[in-house]
Amino acid sequence: MNEDLNRPQGRYLEELTPGILIRHRVTRTVTEADNVFFTTMTMNPQPLHLDHQYAAGTEFGRPLVNSLLTLSLLVGLSVHELTLGTLVANLGLTDVTFPKPVFHGDTIRAESEVLEVRESRSRPDAGIVTVEHRAINQRGEVVAKCKRTALMQRRPTGTG
Repeated sequence: MNEDLNRPQGRYLEELTPGILIRHRVTRTVTEADNVFFTTMTMNPQPLHLDHQYAAGTEFGRPLVNSLLTLSLLVGLSVHELTLGTLVANLGLTDVTFPKPVFHGDTIRAESEVLEVRESRSRPDAGIVTVEHRAINQRGEVVAKCKRTALMQRRPTGTG
């Protein structure tokens, strides 16, 4: 049996070193339905996200995508190539910023830069990794950034 088929898709602690930049392959176009569903599901009545007439009177001229949807999408886009099957737990998000707005129809891609890696003091089978995630729209503009700290699995002993 092919050993590569048994390993998780994400990266183990040993595969993450400071300075690595991962340009995630999966992209996502944000639709109006995504924005309305997310905004209403999270009980957010902000008319800037839901009311076209209201939003038309703002500096943006149209509804904005809920920034927490943008943040969730940013982290989600990183999962396949970073943490799928190798994450033990998310420990925190810091330094969250939204430098540019996201609108219905924008296509978002993500990249993750490994900032810091250290062994866990309490868990010999895991370590702590801090990455900076960046969401970038189809115009090449950074629309969201955050630092994410995660507890990641070490490569199991006996595997290459």
